[in-house]
Amino acid sequence: MSTQVVLITGALTGIGRAAAIAFAKQGAKVVVSGRRDDAGHALAEELRSFGSEAEFINADVRKEDDLRALVDATVARFGRLDVAVNNAATEGAVGPITDQTAESFATTFDTNVLGVVLSMKHEVRAMQAQGSGAIINISSTYGHEGAAGASIYVGAKHAVEGITKSVALEIAKSGIRVNAVAPGPTDTGMLTRFTGTAENKAALATQVPLGRLGLSEEVADGIVFIASDEARFITGHVLNVDGGHSAN
Repeated sequence: MSTQVVLITGALTGIGRAAAIAFAKQGAKVVVSGRRDDAGHALAEELRSFGSEAEFINADVRKEDDLRALVDATVARFGRLDVAVNNAATEGAVGPITDQTAESFATTFDTNVLGVVLSMKHEVRAMQAQGSGAIINISSTYGHEGAAGASIYVGAKHAVEGITKSVALEIAKSGIRVNAVAPGPTDTGMLTRFTGTAENKAALATQVPLGRLGLSEEVADGIVFIASDEARFITGHVLNVDGGHSAN
């Protein structure tokens, strides 16, 4: 394949940032998106230091007009869209079901589910026009497991995996592949907020068969692989990058 044009939402921290750097190091043209201008422009400048053509575009995945403009600006800048990584997410309000509200549900689902749906809507529109592309939605091992005290987040990630598989089937003959990458416990800011204490974080690491938390860079390697021609016969799949966590 010629140089990939890659769009990443939620690209300013954690797994999204690591994926942007991994693609840039491979020579891809990268558009990073998020809601913080200073961090976004700084990341784009960092990606250029690796020799990548890179741009930052501010967008909120909860707003369809933002996503339409994001995809259109990517195509206007680079002529096409080869890879879209839908990474924007929030852990929401962690806690028992009796503490959840309509507001805490909406906060989580609007970003983690609606954001993926609206992102794919416009990514597919662009990719159908060119007859090719790869979409990678970022899930979690909690997208096919349960977790006490995280029912809303878990439900959102289950939804992401179901939507991923359904859209993959819907557009299978269009030349567009749709997959998900499901990180296990990964050492990110979200995990730190999710676990609440260093002790809880350490305890979670003991549940990973490989005996440690994953790194954002390791998840990024999985994203780059499933976006590549080496994965050209893979669609509708959830790739676990989890140190064996799902095998428990």
